[in-house]
Amino acid sequence: MDKLDRAILDRLRQNARASYGAIGTQVGLSASAVKRRVDRLVADGVIRSFTIQVDPAVDGMGTEAWVELFCRGTVAPDELRRILQDVPEVVYAGTITGDADAVLQMRARDISTLEDALERVRIAPNVDHTRSAIVLSRLVNRPRD
Repeated sequence: MDKLDRAILDRLRQNARASYGAIGTQVGLSASAVKRRVDRLVADGVIRSFTIQVDPAVDGMGTEAWVELFCRGTVAPDELRRILQDVPEVVYAGTITGDADAVLQMRARDISTLEDALERVRIAPNVDHTRSAIVLSRLVNRPRD
């Protein structure tokens, strides 16, 4: 990846629907040169997908929580992934350092639905307990890559 590829990626992050011509004007390339570079970035796996982001509150998933997950003994990440994939309210999960074994981001319609989803996580084999924090308002929300 060179400086032009990075500039193209920056423009796509700002507006993934921008035309190759518009991007080319901004970065100093022709539309066809931008298309060739984007095609190469896709083929090389740099660009993984093109997608939309829908406001979760508008989509009926306005209740958000961050949950620390504590396991009994040692649990492999693949086992945690298997457990958590069956809970659609888990929108992000990662193993972490510190006292907890993993951190989850959960989204639900309302508190009752969130509570039900948390219970499905808690009763999974090898899960000892969870500690939850419900998000009151988002202050910074940068797009993820």
